[in-house]
Amino acid sequence: MDENDTQTCRSWLFVGGPVATAGTAAESGADVVILELEDFTPPERRPQARAAAPALFEAWRAAGALAAVRVNPLTEDGLEDLAAAMAGGPELVLLPKVAGPDDIRALAEAVAAEERRHGLADGATRLVPNVESAAALFQTQAIAQADPRVVGCLLASEDLTADLGAPRSRAGGEIAFARAFFHAACVAAGVLSIDYPYTYADAEGLAESCAGAKALGYRAKSAVQPEHAAAINAAFTPGAAELAEAERVVAAFRAARAEGRDRALLDGHLLEVPSLRNAQALLDRAAALAARQQNA
Repeated sequence: MDENDTQTCRSWLFVGGPVATAGTAAESGADVVILELEDFTPPERRPQARAAAPALFEAWRAAGALAAVRVNPLTEDGLEDLAAAMAGGPELVLLPKVAGPDDIRALAEAVAAEERRHGLADGATRLVPNVESAAALFQTQAIAQADPRVVGCLLASEDLTADLGAPRSRAGGEIAFARAFFHAACVAAGVLSIDYPYTYADAEGLAESCAGAKALGYRAKSAVQPEHAAAINAAFTPGAAELAEAERVVAAFRAARAEGRDRALLDGHLLEVPSLRNAQALLDRAAALAARQQNA
């Protein structure tokens, strides 16, 4: 899997073993479907979920999604999860409750061993650490840079909120600082930041949560409800108005440069070079998403 594949993944859907089906990817439209073997799969159901993993991954890939698995911590059932799931060659392995960089180095070693055992290409499997505690939050950049296989990190809301001792809310104000800090740390590390899942059912709250993440610079969000994937995809796909505005910014800069000016005035806003970079990045992302859609 090319690292760029993950950069256009907007929706990351967790689905527990007991409810995962071959049709999950096609029915949800999620960019990434994650077989969740930790909290969403009771211990007594894990052997069945592990056995089903290869067929599920094949079906999800056929529907155009990346197939992923979230294993348990390696000190618990994680190695058993990994050994079974890697038979299906998942593109991504997620690890929950990461305490620090050493957890990712250990996961990378275990994944490499499983790649060799199953005849998979060396380095084909990418990693996504899950940050779920205050201690891990402040190590996000180090965690993200612990191994070259890491292509993104995911912020988990429920465990983090509990660790902070704060009541969980729809608005998420209790982890607002963590959300902003986490994204900045991922940007510094050069990996994709994946926003926490909106764990309530209302569409209005989901839209607000997506808008809040997007305003911080996020380009991806996780989900625990299949029906949320389409809304997340829509929220993180540049719309016609955004693209038109970006094109106006680029055109204004081109005109300014042609006249020998280093800045452009547009609607009373004196635009500098960072505005041009942001506008061009938005246009490039829209093109990449369109190409992804054509190849799906």
